[in-house]
Amino acid sequence: MKTVILKYNAGNVRSVAFALERLGVNPMISNQEEEIRSADKVIIPGVGEAGTAMTFLKAQRLDRLIVSLKQPVLGICLGMQLMCRNSEEGNTVCLGIFNQDVRKIQGAVKVPHMGWNNIGKIRGPLFEGLNGEEYMYYVHGYCAGIGADTIAVTEYGSEYSAALSKGNFYGVQFHPEKSGEDGARILENFLKL
Repeated sequence: MKTVILKYNAGNVRSVAFALERLGVNPMISNQEEEIRSADKVIIPGVGEAGTAMTFLKAQRLDRLIVSLKQPVLGICLGMQLMCRNSEEGNTVCLGIFNQDVRKIQGAVKVPHMGWNNIGKIRGPLFEGLNGEEYMYYVHGYCAGIGADTIAVTEYGSEYSAALSKGNFYGVQFHPEKSGEDGARILENFLKL
């Protein structure tokens, strides 16, 4: 199985690669259209700022490529946020795959949200074998609201989408690659799609 991790000037690429290697997958890290199109699975990781990331994606024409992909695609953290309509971070127009807007975390809580928090109201193949009481690792200051594409929620300040899904596109706000056995299970479930 050919798995490509998208290289797009955002952090956390190596961490995701190491997590996949622990699952027996040797991923390719690339921003080349031919390699991405021929992949069985594509992962868009991310730690960074939405505006800068989208500027890079557009400059490399990766924005058009991503939305045209037919194989399973997983966005992680910033990768998921970039798959939404827009982000308050830098007032950024994003890819528009998920019909959600990304807003700064609200409520009387410390921002950024860093640490472990549980997921709930899970549904869909990403969460096969989990019971909806698992804890995942988060590092973010912005989050997507809840809507038709929501397949898991987390509460921190207020309730928001912990995961989104639409067609062949999936996104998780948390970092499965840093979330122990349960996070590894989610990555493994994605690889089985």
